[in-house]
Amino acid sequence: MGINSKKAATQYKLIALDLDGTLTNSRKQITPKTLKALFRAQEAGVRVVLASGRPTPGIEPLVKQLQLEKYDGYILPYNGGEIISCATHQRIFQQILPHSEIPALYQTARQFGLSIISYDNDAILTETPNDKYVQIEAGINQMPVKGVSDFVATITWPVTKCLIVGEPSRVKLCEAEAKKTMGEKVNFFQSAPYFLECVAPGIDKAKSIERLIGRLGITQEQVVACGDGYNDLSMIEYAGLGVAMGNAQPGVLSRADMVTLTNDANGVAYVVKNHVFKTSKARRMIQPAYWRLRWQNHRMKSK
Repeated sequence: MGINSKKAATQYKLIALDLDGTLTNSRKQITPKTLKALFRAQEAGVRVVLASGRPTPGIEPLVKQLQLEKYDGYILPYNGGEIISCATHQRIFQQILPHSEIPALYQTARQFGLSIISYDNDAILTETPNDKYVQIEAGINQMPVKGVSDFVATITWPVTKCLIVGEPSRVKLCEAEAKKTMGEKVNFFQSAPYFLECVAPGIDKAKSIERLIGRLGITQEQVVACGDGYNDLSMIEYAGLGVAMGNAQPGVLSRADMVTLTNDANGVAYVVKNHVFKTSKARRMIQPAYWRLRWQNHRMKSK
């Protein structure tokens, strides 16, 4: 494990970033050091792409902070269900969740005692507005929650994503059941232990990055992707340099090309400094960090 020499020699042109647990720290903020590093990258012509399970309104404050409109960046909300140009505000790709599956999603969520939500412009829609995990989603995106009496009857327009939320052990059981009954019609994955993403089949972050770079004339080998969750695995494995944050899930740590520092220790800034703008000591520094993290995970599992 570590950095493949072929990948290390690549001139990177695009950096795709997950948001929560990656770009932002535990307080959901971009640190000054990370912000400075990303401005440096953009000034050098590197595209910044924000790839997140968040809805578009939940990403917009970070778009403004990073000045992605000025630097011609892009966002991939809903786990890549849409591709939006920050410079033109044009949605250049969208794949809708099959509307016929929304009743089944609703019933499956209820079967396991979980809440289901979707989005209407700037609001989160759900039958359970006071649910703890619904409020977590609202806090992450800084969006109001709108309670509805009948979720299925309310959702009459095309939606890109539904989100099933709740206690992690129930979410895991729900995911298994949903994949068994609807796996060919809906794509499911966990962005957090308490969030089950429900999007159109074939949608993930890697496929949307592939669509985007085809338009931009950027090659797969020129892409860096950073993430911490299982919904980031597709883009981490697709990218020329796939980076797991130091705080990533164990299954993500083991499948990345390299492991950087945590989101609270400016892990994205480290990648920009040492790999987008390469330094000779970067490889020597990252290898001990990777194996230390693997050893820590092994010890935790053994307890």
